[in-house]
Amino acid sequence: MSATRSVWGRTRLILSLFCILASMILSLIPAPTTHAQTFQRAVWIPVEKEIERGLEAFLRRAFAEAEAQQADLIILDINTPGGEVPAAANIGELIRQSPIHVVAYIRNQAFSAGTYIALNANEIVMTPGSSMGAAAPIDLAGNAASIKFISGWSNQMQAAAKLNDRNVDVARAMVEIDTDFPGLKPKGTVLSLDAERAKELGYADRIVNNKDELLGLYGISAETMQTIEPTIGENVARWVTSPVVMSMLLIIGLVGIVVELFAPGFGVAGTISLCAFSLYFFGHYVAGFANWLHIGLFLFGILLMILEIFLPGGIVGAIGFISIVSGLVMAAYDTEQGLASLGIAVLITAIVTFLLIKKYGLKGLINRFVLGDQQSNERGYVAPKDQRSLVGKKGIALTPFRPAGVAKIEGKRVDAVSAGGFIQAGVPIVVVLVEGTRVVVQEDEIKE
Repeated sequence: MSATRSVWGRTRLILSLFCILASMILSLIPAPTTHAQTFQRAVWIPVEKEIERGLEAFLRRAFAEAEAQQADLIILDINTPGGEVPAAANIGELIRQSPIHVVAYIRNQAFSAGTYIALNANEIVMTPGSSMGAAAPIDLAGNAASIKFISGWSNQMQAAAKLNDRNVDVARAMVEIDTDFPGLKPKGTVLSLDAERAKELGYADRIVNNKDELLGLYGISAETMQTIEPTIGENVARWVTSPVVMSMLLIIGLVGIVVELFAPGFGVAGTISLCAFSLYFFGHYVAGFANWLHIGLFLFGILLMILEIFLPGGIVGAIGFISIVSGLVMAAYDTEQGLASLGIAVLITAIVTFLLIKKYGLKGLINRFVLGDQQSNERGYVAPKDQRSLVGKKGIALTPFRPAGVAKIEGKRVDAVSAGGFIQAGVPIVVVLVEGTRVVVQEDEIKE
């Protein structure tokens, strides 16, 4: 009996050790990557370069197309250094309101506004070596934004983090430079995260090595997935709607007009100006910010400015100027940005105008609209002879009139035209009208 118990005890010990060893081995084997939800139709949308209003317009079109195709998964391929906060805020709202499951795939970088866009997605997937964060806002000059703006942007980042129960202190640490966050970053810096650190802090849901692994994660085949790319027009719109480029186009357009006024004929400056304004309106039209009303206001203003040359008084020119400004500003994606860009352009144009007047004087401008040459007998100019005294005079047709011909009136040859039909040579005629050098005759009813 005791021997049986001894054998059974050793057997249980061996089984226990085997189970422990098996558990240890299984714990070392990585579990297969699975996802609780599989998808049937996916759409791939690139989010590249700087974030601006043109990108926003493209994404609105892409999301609408994905919804029309009944896609159940949108993958945003994010690789951006950041960009405009207002554009990012609108894109974030677009993502939140989409009925489609959205995954932010960070394959390289998603800094600043790019981080905000990613946080609004349902999931964030990163690749090894990719980064996100560093979301402190700066102005166009590269300086830190005001405290008020930083506070508002920090709140937006925290709200986006809360959407998927992420630590809001991490979002704050990405924005607030002058705040110390123990364990995250010291005062005077902003937080950025690599893929591993983001996964540790809950800011990356998964890490994948490449696109194929990402698609396998969601059960999507690369052959069935559609990629929505921006059109050529949308790429142009993204470039044109950049605040810097927008200001440059307005500067080129206005300066080109001024230079053209000092140059003879419609030449290079006028052509460049026309191209700059055309590109400005084309980009904003494609992006969905400008319409034909704005373009019409601009063209109507140009027409009134031209009429002001011939109808002096100032009223027509003033209305034309207001119409031009209204068209340019209303076409911009933001009224304040449009006014700012136009203000910069007007200031630089005024400086260029001053320099041109200083070099060429007002005479160079006035001569574009006032005839400066004098006509004199010394230079071979002879005023036409007044022939109004010929009205009522009679003569004879020296040549046939078809309707022009030559008549003999008071013994002199006179070039004339017929007031009616054909007049044969030798027929008596009478002068019925004189307009400048034009003498009009008709057949005389009373024969001589």
